[in-house]
This record gives sequence, C-alpha cells and structure tokens, in this order.
Amino acid sequence: MTTTAEETPPAGDAVAGQAAAEDSGRMSRRQVLEALSGMLLAMFTAFLSSTIVSNALPTIITDLHGTQSQYTWVVTATLLASTATTPIWGKLADLFSKKLLVQLSITIFTVGSILAGFSQSVETLIGWRVLQGLGLGGLQALIMIVMAAMISPRERGRYTGLISTVMSVAPVAGPLIGGLIVDTEWLGWRWCFWVGAPLAVVALVVVQRTLNLPVVKRKVSIDYLGAALVAAGVSALLIWVTLAGNTFAWGSTESLALAGLGAVLIAAFLVVESRAKEPIIPLRLFRDRTTTLSILASIAVGVAMFGGAVFLGQYFQIARGFSPTTAGLLTLPMIVGSMISSTGSGALITRYGKWKIYLVIGAVFMLAAFGLLSTIDHSTDLVLVGTYIFLLGMGMGMAMQNLVLAVQNSVSAADLGAASSAVTFFRSMGGTAGVSVLGAVLASRVAELTTAGLATAGQTAPAGGAAIGNLNELPTAIADIVRAAYGDATAQVFMIAGLLAIITFVAVLAIREIPLRTETGMERERIEAQTGADGERVNGAPYDRDGDRTAEGEGRHAALADQTPATERPSPASHVPGVHGAVSRGDGAVPDGAVVTVTDQNGR
Repeated sequence: MTTTAEETPPAGDAVAGQAAAEDSGRMSRRQVLEALSGMLLAMFTAFLSSTIVSNALPTIITDLHGTQSQYTWVVTATLLASTATTPIWGKLADLFSKKLLVQLSITIFTVGSILAGFSQSVETLIGWRVLQGLGLGGLQALIMIVMAAMISPRERGRYTGLISTVMSVAPVAGPLIGGLIVDTEWLGWRWCFWVGAPLAVVALVVVQRTLNLPVVKRKVSIDYLGAALVAAGVSALLIWVTLAGNTFAWGSTESLALAGLGAVLIAAFLVVESRAKEPIIPLRLFRDRTTTLSILASIAVGVAMFGGAVFLGQYFQIARGFSPTTAGLLTLPMIVGSMISSTGSGALITRYGKWKIYLVIGAVFMLAAFGLLSTIDHSTDLVLVGTYIFLLGMGMGMAMQNLVLAVQNSVSAADLGAASSAVTFFRSMGGTAGVSVLGAVLASRVAELTTAGLATAGQTAPAGGAAIGNLNELPTAIADIVRAAYGDATAQVFMIAGLLAIITFVAVLAIREIPLRTETGMERERIEAQTGADGERVNGAPYDRDGDRTAEGEGRHAALADQTPATERPSPASHVPGVHGAVSRGDGAVPDGAVVTVTDQNGR
C-alpha cells in the first residue's frame, strides 16, 4: 500500500483538525490549501500594487510636480526596500511565529499603500513606497518559508503552480488595471494605491483563521548589527548600480564612493555574521554545495525575470510602437510558458521524486531563448518573438521555484527561513543589478545606432540627443531611426543575458541530486528540537551533503543496530514519538519478511 504524506491525516484530525496539525506537524491537503489561499491573496495584492503604478506614473509625477529623477525613484524605492530586507525577514521566520510575521508584513504593506495614496508631494510618496517595500520584502520571503513548514519537499510540487500563477498574473494585471483607473475620471491615480487595501484586509482575516503553525520554543538572540549592516550595504550597492551611468558616470567620484561604501559595509557584515550567535545569513549555509550552487544559479534567473519584463516592455512600446496595455498583452506568452512549466514540473517532481532534470531543462530553455532573442531587431515577426519569450517563460518556470526547493531540501529546519530568503535575496539582487547594468548597455548602444542612422539618412540629431525625450515630439524620420535603434540594440542586451544563463546552466549541472525529504518543516523542526540537532548533518545521516547514500542508507537494516555504537543509540527515556501500525500490500495481505526502518534526524 502506497500513500503520500498529504493523503494520510494525523490522528485525531476529525475531532480537532487545527490542534492535530499543530501537534503532529502535518496538515491535511485541505488545511494547506486554506492556509495558502490567504497568503497567495496577500502576495497577489502586493505584486499587483507594486506594478499597478507603472502606467499611472506619468500622471502622478505631473500632478505632484515631480522631476524625471523622482519618476525613477518612485519605482526604485520599493525595490530597494524589499530586496534589502528579504534576508532579515527570513531570519526572523526562524526565530519567531511565522504567522505573526506574515500578518505584520501584510499590515505594513497595506498601511504604506494607503498613506501613499494621500501623498501631496513626490518626496512623501517615495517615503511611503519604501514602507510598501518593507512589507513586500516580507511577503516575498515568507510565502516560500511557510510552504516549507507546511509541506514536505516531496509534496511541494503540486502547490508550486499556484505560486507561479500569482507571480505571473499579478505583474501583467497591474499595469492594465492601473491604466484603467487613471483613465476613469471619477477615480484618479490615488486609487492605484487604495484599490488593494480591501484585498489585503481579506487576506489578513483569512491568514488569521487558516494559518496555524506551531512555534518551537528556544532562546532567541537577534543580530541587530548584522541586520543594519546588510540593509545599509545592499542599499548602497543597489543605489550605485541604479544611478551609475545615468545620474553620474561609472568612474566618477560619486560612483566610486557609493561602491566603496557598499563594499565596506558588506565586509563588516560578513565579520559580524561570523561571530553572531544567530546571524541573519548563517555563513555555514555556503558550506553546503546545493545551497551555494542554487544561489549562484538564481542570480541569472533574476536577470531573466526582471530583465525580461523591463526590456521586452521597452521593445514592444518604443521599437514597435505599441501602447503600454498592448505591450503587456504581448508578454503573455512568457507568462503562459512560466505557468505551464512550473505547474507541470512540480506535478512530475511530486510523482517521481526527481528534481534536478527540470533544473537542467529549465536552464537549457533559458539559454536557448536568450540566444534566439539576441537575433531580434525592430522588424522581427511578432510570432517569432512570442515563441522566443514563451521558451524563456518555460525555462524560468522550471528554474525559479525548483531552486528554492533544492535549497529547502538540503538545509536543516532551523535554517529554512534564512536559506529560503537567501535564494530570493540573491535573485532580486541579480535582477536589480543586472537590469541597471544592462540598461546602461542598452542606452549606450541605442546612442551609437541612432548616431549612425542619422548620419546615413543625412539627418541632424536634436539638441540633447535623439534617443532621449518623447518620441512623439520628434520629426517622423528621426523618430523612426530612434525606434529602429532601440529594436536593434535590445538584441545585445539579451545576448549578454544569455552569457549569464550559461552560469545558471553550469551551476545546475554541478548540483548533486539529494532525495526529497518526506517530512514537513514543522516535523523536522520538532525532531531537531527533541534530539538537540544543531542543523549540521553528521556522518550517520542516510545521505551525505552531496547526496551520496552512506552505508547506513544502503538498506542494511538488520545490521544497523549492531553497527551503531551504544553511546549513539537513543535511550529508553528519550522523548521520541512512537510509531504504530501495520505493513500491507494494496490487496490488504501482509507480506512476509517486511522490514520497516525508522531513523532519527541524524540517520541513526
């Protein structure tokens, strides 16, 4: 008889489902879906509110009398705050109630959204957008951490499609809804910030009623200095890559100062983390091969995720002349590809237990897609472009969620939050820095192609540069040259992204496939608390760090008791949960010679 973990309800579930889930560390499928509904609604609201302002920004900046540099910071402020605080939220999830942190992040984001709608100046708006980013950082980190607590790695695949759907649909729906709100006279741009508040309140209520996770009591030591240093260091580096090449030159004094400040702060952070009792990002995580390679691979995935949205949007609007709404619809093939591949690969992982093959296939798809996109220009058939970005979405869908799964499967329960947020953090860092650098490359290439095109056509460039400003205000002949330059230059951006995708491909090839755990994060956390596990694997584990089966895991069950030293055997007084039941085949018959092997967290 074969059953999955989710199909076997814990004892007493019919009488007191919630209490049983907390006691056993395992939730039924219905309980998981109910809990996920509130968190996914919160994530949808956060992602929607983050992108809904894109089409409304010109109206907002005009109404608040802002400048072009402030225009950029309205978007950048949220991204900076969410990225810098992601590892902090992740570590807090290892120390405190995950449910409380989810509620706190929803509340912070909602308050920031409501206050942003009341802004009377761009400076005030930017400040409230930072508050929004703090809550968004929490939601980005906590959703995967809570999933790890509720669902075993083996069963995770059947739910990843839901998350990918939210992460794919919200960025597309945001600009469309934002454009509709701005175009409706009796609403106005402020409703772009207020429209998500009711959804957030509903999400808060649902989370309160459905998310019930046990909190393992242990001594807590908060690394305040590490949190401050990582937030400051990351912010300095992100501000540097965002402004360099635009506000000031890469080799300018301002650029060097910001880069140096960020490097010093990060170096100080590493020193503090090596000595802290509860570090924000435990450096021991990087001794684990799977974690290190997954983080490395996620950086290029971040460039694909952020860069694909940003540069494809520019390509469709500037080079091909489509409206923002139409440009959003033209990116649907990438969204559909991501949803199909993430849902399909997740279901196959749950069924067969193999996960590395989908990371490899995803990396190959990304590499091929970037290679194909590096051939486009301003006149490429849109059907071909749609096919290429569909392939890119397929690669992203297989890689993005499964990299987090690989990490969560390899680390101890005590480090689930920090490890999960580390992958999200480096993915966001890679995306933010990559988009900024690639944006500078695009601007430089556009200027070169525009100058060459104008010279060939015998046209004179307008004062301030033909590639800058509103294309609708330029003469038709010059505007066509600039549009063509944008379309042709975009190919170089995707070529560079393809080189980064090679890193992802090599990294996932080097990952050793470790069999997926069948215990939920709650169960693992309780076992570690009872056995005193410190989160480090030992030689007695059934699988070593690289996924190789040790002698104890080769099925030599009869000899295991004799091989285990007496000092390592659990004492009769150990508070280890009892195991009761019978072994039977599908027809109910009891097979002869059946052996059940029970191991503790350390494989003994």
